[in-house]
Amino acid sequence: MAEPIKSLAAQPDDRSGRSARDQVIGRIADHLTDRDPGHPLRVAVDGITAAGKTTLARALASAVADRGRPAIHVSMDGFHHPRAHRHRQGRDSAAGYYQDAYDFPAFARTVLMPLGPGGDRRYRSRIIDLAGDRQIDEPHVTAAAEAVLIVDGSFLQRGELAHLWDEVVFADTSFPVARRRGTTRDAALFGGLEQAENAFDNRYHAACRQYLDEVDPATRAGIVLGNDDVDHPELRRIGDLRRPR
Repeated sequence: MAEPIKSLAAQPDDRSGRSARDQVIGRIADHLTDRDPGHPLRVAVDGITAAGKTTLARALASAVADRGRPAIHVSMDGFHHPRAHRHRQGRDSAAGYYQDAYDFPAFARTVLMPLGPGGDRRYRSRIIDLAGDRQIDEPHVTAAAEAVLIVDGSFLQRGELAHLWDEVVFADTSFPVARRRGTTRDAALFGGLEQAENAFDNRYHAACRQYLDEVDPATRAGIVLGNDDVDHPELRRIGDLRRPR
């Protein structure tokens, strides 16, 4: 059963001087490093766009490494489809983002399956240069058997991938907070704040709402982190929750 716990965000810094955020990250890292499935532990950091997934994944990878386990951080940014495929339903299409943004079959084939039961542990860290919109063929990397793979991305509990994770961390961030973060971050990329807000409303977060409705990812995840305040995250659930298939 999942273990419900009180939020660590409300607790003061501990005697070692660790912040509330570091305590929460450490609690999750302890849980992950206690697990040994007999192959690299495959961990998803899931959440809506601009939930804080990449920042969380990096912090978890660092905390795992500090505990003596080899840590691998992979971002789904490196497993996008080429731009022409991503935008084939229109640059502003929510369905296009949900259906066409990521090459999930390639990701499963080149990362999750090789690192899973019976795999050869040879994986690829990316298949595309996203900024240059150029597909790449980098050499495979061999993971240690005791490694912890931490992957950040959107839609990671869709049917193509759901059965391939050993743990899922869901960064539960409200849409208003994520919208504010994301549009501030991406305003220059879109040519202004208004354009970024339109992109989030019509494409990115519209697609995320579809994902939440179809998959209910927070319920399926074994670890749920309230992430509206990244400095004081709320650890809402942690444990071995059986996710519905």
